[in-house]
Amino acid sequence: MPPLYASAHRTLGILLRGLWPTTVTGLENLPATGAILAANHHAIADQLFLGINTPRHIAFWAKAEYFRGDGLVGGLTRRVVTGMGAIPVERAGGRAVLTAFDAAVPILRGGGLVAVFPEGTRSPDGRLYRGRTGAVRLAAQAGVPVVPIGIRGTDHIRRAGDRFPRPQAISLAFGTPIPVKVESAPDARRLTDELIAAIQALTGQEYAGSYAPIRHG
Repeated sequence: MPPLYASAHRTLGILLRGLWPTTVTGLENLPATGAILAANHHAIADQLFLGINTPRHIAFWAKAEYFRGDGLVGGLTRRVVTGMGAIPVERAGGRAVLTAFDAAVPILRGGGLVAVFPEGTRSPDGRLYRGRTGAVRLAAQAGVPVVPIGIRGTDHIRRAGDRFPRPQAISLAFGTPIPVKVESAPDARRLTDELIAAIQALTGQEYAGSYAPIRHG
């Protein structure tokens, strides 16, 4: 675990768990080897609560611009994302996006954890949306399982119109790892649907049946 990540894991963890009591179940399902952690996505806080409640380092995605910052704020941001072991993601699309997957594969093959939100963006209404196939394709490429994770409560921490965060119980449930073997596009679609169904079983969310609209900002 990178030193900066370990420090934040310890100090931020105490603070967040003190403010928002958190229940974690199923940690015994976390493999000792590499794996993708695939969770539903309510809010930006999902990354925080997933990170502080997982006893191992998680490589999260971060905009590539954060790794190129200069000046006081930009330089500090660059040091933070680098020190946290984040994976840079280019927003240009095409092959530029695939470089993030290329960077994740050695981490996974080396026994690390990578977090992916298969819905692709935050849910706009609390429902669980159709999963995109990138998570299972990445798992297949790296030869690792996918662990479904259900996060509940983060959508109520700060609702529209709130000036300040509100008290709220949070829960995280780690499901049984799903082995992945993708030989065709139908395989990727089927496994992704199975993954979303496993997440839904952990959260009890209503299933929307369509892709979530991409949010900007």
